[in-house]
Amino acid sequence: MSHSHTVDFKTAFTVEELPDSQVKITGSLPYAELLSERKAALVALGKNVELDGFRKGNVPTPVLEKHLGEMTILGEMAERAIAHSYPHIITEHNIEAIGHPSIEVQKLAPDNDLEFTAIVAVVPTFELPDYQKIAQEINKNRPTDEVTDEEVEEKSKEIQKQKRAYERMQEISEQSKEEADAEAATLPTPESVEKKVAEDKDAPLPELTDESVKALGQPGQFESVADFKAKLRTHIESEKKQNNAAKHRADITDAIIDKTEMTLPKILIDSEINQMFAQMEDDLKRSELKMDDYLAHIKKTKEELAAEWKPSAEKRAQLQLLLNEIAKKEELVPDAEKVNEQTKELMERFKDADEHRVRLYVASVLLNEEVMKGLESK
Repeated sequence: MSHSHTVDFKTAFTVEELPDSQVKITGSLPYAELLSERKAALVALGKNVELDGFRKGNVPTPVLEKHLGEMTILGEMAERAIAHSYPHIITEHNIEAIGHPSIEVQKLAPDNDLEFTAIVAVVPTFELPDYQKIAQEINKNRPTDEVTDEEVEEKSKEIQKQKRAYERMQEISEQSKEEADAEAATLPTPESVEKKVAEDKDAPLPELTDESVKALGQPGQFESVADFKAKLRTHIESEKKQNNAAKHRADITDAIIDKTEMTLPKILIDSEINQMFAQMEDDLKRSELKMDDYLAHIKKTKEELAAEWKPSAEKRAQLQLLLNEIAKKEELVPDAEKVNEQTKELMERFKDADEHRVRLYVASVLLNEEVMKGLESK
């Protein structure tokens, strides 16, 4: 249902900046705006009213008005008038609001203008640093993904040592009491086991042969020393590429965040912390664990965990705002086809999800990726 308004929202309301990236909106709506909501207000209030002699939701207006009282009706009218006017106010004043406003009615009386204030968090205003120059500097020092012979050798020795330690543990645990007595005065203790394993760890390793490498992986995984080292190199390279890419991205974004002055509204930090808790609950559920049991195990309350996560949540919120701003400046938009494709995939997996929210999430992830690729190519 469309609503028409006779108010000039630009002049009827003033906006004052508050600390912590908030604004205070002050102004009034003509009584005519409230009157236009009276019918809808009575329908909404009368839905659940039950009076003797009348069916629920079918109480005649005069009886309903008397039963509810004028101030109750006026309160509902005011709520509806504010709800319909608020989007126009923030649009006219170019306010990038985050979350719901905190409304305080200053004056509400029959035949009088409705006076109220609204305090709402807004997207922080900040100046982008020279992100292209920052990215260029970081890109110059990107670590190489190339794998050296030394790294392959080191990893090979690590695998051999792990195998030997595992075998030694098995041997010790399988020793009979007589064998243990022959080797030591008492049965093996955790300390003596650890000591033996540590001694083995530092002992020289036998030379790798085509026969010995067959025992290092799954049956048939390695055919020869050359095959073992080639596959090991591929594995190290894949791991290195992944780690380097993640670290490089973090280096770029951390450097841009460090050069940006920004005051975050509390609602954004809380939103990030809530997302972190939602992710944790999801992970615990998959492991068939409950949040309360996990918190008891780590001896922490939800509040203590939230306090620990706050710096990370602040960084995540700052990063998202920066990426949005860079995308705007670079005039980047996510690929519409990819958005449709990935939204469809997610909706098939999460059938009860809100498609609009899923679409927004997908668009945001794809846009972030576009921005990061742009920065990495500087």
